[in-house]
Amino acid sequence: MGRRRVQHELISKESVRKVTFKKRRAGLKKKLSELTTLCGVTACAIICASFDHQPEIWPSPAEAARVLDKFNNFPIKRRGKYMMDQNTFLSKKISNLFERTRKERKKNRGLEMDLMFTQCLAGKDMNNFDCLEDLKHLDHLLKEKIKVIADKIECEMGLKSNPANTDGHNIRPTKGG
Repeated sequence: MGRRRVQHELISKESVRKVTFKKRRAGLKKKLSELTTLCGVTACAIICASFDHQPEIWPSPAEAARVLDKFNNFPIKRRGKYMMDQNTFLSKKISNLFERTRKERKKNRGLEMDLMFTQCLAGKDMNNFDCLEDLKHLDHLLKEKIKVIADKIECEMGLKSNPANTDGHNIRPTKGG
């Protein structure tokens, strides 16, 4: 049976919050232990809770001090290379998503133009093209296709050697054509 998705918000009931904190703290320490053992890295954790009178330090205060000293001895540029707060992390994620969305929109636009081109070749009504931008894109696509066809014809006639289409792929003449 799968786990249900947990809402990430403050647990209102304090007793439930304390129990959840203790379980998750134990899980975090277990994961850190696995990480240090399996990957051979040094790690420490300092966990503070409002209801605990002192912070819990993993694996020990001496080991945590050693790890923090090692970290503090790194040059500042290296130390901060992968560090980020939540706002920076979310900003980077949002930026990446915007870029992926932009690329997908561009890809979709190309597919739409190919569909329009195919519809034109099939003799569909040109009144379906609502805006001037669609017609300009279609014009550009048609010019590219005509150039590829002209290059292929020249190649077939022996006037040109090794033409390339707009995607950079070589066009080879077909035999018997």
